[in-house]
Amino acid sequence: MIKIKSKKIVSSLIATIAISAASLNAAESYGSVNGEDITKQDISVVLRNPNIDFNSLPKKSKNQVLDQVIEKKLLTENAVKSGVDADVAYKDALEKLKKDLALEIWMQKEYKKVSVSDGDKKTYYDKNKKQFKVPATLEARHILVKTEKEANDLIKVLNSAKNKKDEFINLAKTKSVGPSGPKGGYLGKFPETQMVPEFSKAAKALKKGTYTKKPVKTQFGYHLIYLEDKAAEKTLSFDKVKNKINQVLLQEKFRAFIKKQSDALRKNAKIVIK
Repeated sequence: MIKIKSKKIVSSLIATIAISAASLNAAESYGSVNGEDITKQDISVVLRNPNIDFNSLPKKSKNQVLDQVIEKKLLTENAVKSGVDADVAYKDALEKLKKDLALEIWMQKEYKKVSVSDGDKKTYYDKNKKQFKVPATLEARHILVKTEKEANDLIKVLNSAKNKKDEFINLAKTKSVGPSGPKGGYLGKFPETQMVPEFSKAAKALKKGTYTKKPVKTQFGYHLIYLEDKAAEKTLSFDKVKNKINQVLLQEKFRAFIKKQSDALRKNAKIVIK
């Protein structure tokens, strides 16, 4: 139990380090409140999501965020003027914040010291290639009807058509009872095992640009399948994933460093659990 909690704490702190570093990078000003700048960091605190780009938000949303920042600054200024800093609860909370901040800043500095060699990254890649496999994919269209007779009749129409694909799309739009019918039966690209077994088996057996010559029965009805394209399973190259591997190894090394530091400190610490 203790180990799990420790991992969660370290993971949370690593995430905090990343967010803090991103929010402290730019001192861009969006205005001011009683002379105090509205900074990018103020905006980040309100958004609570580093993936949201404030500058890309609609004007209405930007104004809502700025209103929250302004409200926060005004209330904070008022709280300071009220003399709350003399309150015992404030002083206790401030001391705790100082300790938490000290830990965060210390961890930021230590994290920057961690590095991973190209050899380590390549070794990790070679030992974990299964992680970087992209499954075989299919790109297909289908026509779904309720009876085998309907399916066979449509196959006859396709067999006599000059442009098989165009006719397939037309039949999907006019005859298919499946939700993809209005899109010409287009299912997009999907892992070859994503569909029900009967459908996947029939689709995999097709060559690019061909369709099933017999109806494919599944729990949903009878299908005609047109294969747009297929791609075999492949393993992503080292160059494609080395940045991701770098992040994984950095975090692993940092967790190991924190664990070593924690274990060393425990030996000389007086710990009482009630």
